[in-house]
Amino acid sequence: MSFNEEAIQMIGWVPAIIFPLAALMQLYKIYIVRCADGVSAMAWFAFGIANLSLYIYAEKYEEMQTLVGMVGQALIDFMIAGLTIYFSRLNSMVIEEKNR
Repeated sequence: MSFNEEAIQMIGWVPAIIFPLAALMQLYKIYIVRCADGVSAMAWFAFGIANLSLYIYAEKYEEMQTLVGMVGQALIDFMIAGLTIYFSRLNSMVIEEKNR
């Protein structure tokens, strides 16, 4: 592998690490606070679909950067969407219970 190929491989890890870490911070906040106010479940679901589509489009199915950066990111996106829906419904039920 030449220097350029090695450099490109290393650069490929930058988004593969940064994007999932950024999404993990959102996931962690939702989980710890137990509230998803201001978080769009539809947007995170769309991000998940986009990441899976990009994984298929890139055709680099066995490269670790694409598995972590696209498939891993998509799973986190779907988890954020799911927790957003769950906590939104849970908070709505609590508000309804208080109003009774």
